[in-house]
Amino acid sequence: MAEGEDESQKTEEPTQKRLEDARKKGDVAKSQEIPGWFILMSALLLLAFIFPAVARRMAGSMQVFFGEAHMFAVEPQAMMGTMQETIWMIAAMVGFPVLVLVIAGFAGHYVQQGMLFTTEKIQPKLSKINPISGFKRVFGMEAIANFLKGVGKMALVALAAFIVIYPKRDTLSGLPFLDVTAILPIVQQTAIELLIACLAVYAVIAALDYMYQRQTFIKRNRMSRREVKDELKQSEGDPMVRAKLRQIRQERAQKRMMAKVPDATVIVTNPTHYAIALHYEQGETPAPICVAKGVDAVALRIRELGKENDVPIVEDPPLARALWATAELDEEIPVDHFKAVARVIGYVLSLSGGNRRAQYRPSE
Repeated sequence: MAEGEDESQKTEEPTQKRLEDARKKGDVAKSQEIPGWFILMSALLLLAFIFPAVARRMAGSMQVFFGEAHMFAVEPQAMMGTMQETIWMIAAMVGFPVLVLVIAGFAGHYVQQGMLFTTEKIQPKLSKINPISGFKRVFGMEAIANFLKGVGKMALVALAAFIVIYPKRDTLSGLPFLDVTAILPIVQQTAIELLIACLAVYAVIAALDYMYQRQTFIKRNRMSRREVKDELKQSEGDPMVRAKLRQIRQERAQKRMMAKVPDATVIVTNPTHYAIALHYEQGETPAPICVAKGVDAVALRIRELGKENDVPIVEDPPLARALWATAELDEEIPVDHFKAVARVIGYVLSLSGGNRRAQYRPSE
């Protein structure tokens, strides 16, 4: 923030450059609830499609231990081998779900901010150990808002869990009296329903939290009018420099235009305010082409170049004004002026043919 400015002066929406600079520093609009929703969704998919197969595999393995325990060798080397095989089996069964959950968490961050790698957040800063700043982080409005958000989230999730579990209270209370093989399907079905209810609640929480985080991010990066002007000056250069560059480009374009005047077929004038140089060669150009045009001082220079290079100059104020308004440089003249310009070209050709008595009457 510029010196002497406060938050009340930050009334302008952040520019694209400000948002890009904030992103480079790791400051982006992100909600921690969205990765949580992705993790819950992955847990639901694992529970619905992977858990039954894993449970059967583990049950089969455990059955060997308990059903055929008398066949295991008790030597240390054999016990060590059996233990290693068991550890690898459990790691393989548990590792895949854990990997899926980790990927889901990364996916939740990716959908919000894309690929973002920055060391800005972990760089040591004195402001991070400032006790006043730390007090504001712990007891400030943002901390209070996060606390209330956490309480509200837990209350909504607890309500969703209550709605799912309460109707099943009789069935769940009787689980201790059932066989293990009958317990697992009931637990799985209840867990799936519970996760679906939590997902629905979490989807609403994540959407609302993202909108809040987005609004906070935009507010945090708002700019004052002075900052917008300074950024514009930095990105596009000083206004005086831009004006000078624009003047240089105009002068170069004018020099290129003037270089074509000696090859013009005729110059139509106002006679003093406007001058339009046209080029036409029968059989080569389908229609006359405007090679130069100008007013006042530029028009005077066009006429002077025309005289120096023996280019015919024809006075026709209405036609000159019309061509100035409609004809584009290095392009054919508009169709509406073909007839009037044809009269001018015909007059010039008659002069070049030696007809000194030819006279030209301006357009009306």
